Amino acid sequence: MTNSFIYALDFDGVLCDSAVETGMTGWKAATKLWNDMPESVPPDLIERFRNVRPIIETGYEAILAMRLLFLGESTDAVFSHFGEKANGLINEASVSIDDLKNLFGETRDLWIARDLDDWVDRNPLFEGVATKLQKLWQLCPWYVVTTKQERFVKQILQANAIELADERIFGLDRKLSKVDVLASLLESHPGKTIHFVEDRLPTLLNVLKQDRLSSVQLSFALWGYNTAEDKALAEQQPFTSIHLNDFLAF
Repeated sequence: MTNSFIYALDFDGVLCDSAVETGMTGWKAATKLWNDMPESVPPDLIERFRNVRPIIETGYEAILAMRLLFLGESTDAVFSHFGEKANGLINEASVSIDDLKNLFGETRDLWIARDLDDWVDRNPLFEGVATKLQKLWQLCPWYVVTTKQERFVKQILQANAIELADERIFGLDRKLSKVDVLASLLESHPGKTIHFVEDRLPTLLNVLKQDRLSSVQLSFALWGYNTAEDKALAEQQPFTSIHLNDFLAF
């Protein structure tokens, strides 16, 4: 690789295997809204949450997914009707999406304050990723483009001996879509090729619709939070599907 490339990397599902922590934080937050849920999450619900994790775009939605699983909804039901069922829960609890985002972040902050090591342990980087990122800055600039709150990205990277400047982390706090972030990176790096690695198929399909982003190279991360159907659909698209070893090699 030459320095003519700029990496834009999604975080959860590309760099970090955060499914367990996200599910646990979602459960902890949900117990503050619904008092019929026990303090400790049943282990089988964490495994079921991992199965529905591909439907989660932003962390706060884990609160709603865990509530649905607690109520006995099947994985298929959550996948098929998540938007409708999630809206029903929001109305029932008389909260806004901003309320849920704040609750999710505050719940994480409390966990971190009480036991940082445990929280970090629940957010492992995928095998080989830490070494890749520790060396990557020597080759080309790279950015994190995520829907995760930026302070959490920073803490996980630092726990893995990876320093990334705040201005290179584009997260939920900036209130920018990934499309807008990619467009801004193209403007700030004229003549460079942006290589965007993402595990959510809908996000990549949305980027494909943007004429202004036609020069961005797209890679679909097969090791991330996507389904067999997503993988099959991705094969029909004009972008590359890559395995973790492919990502570590380029």
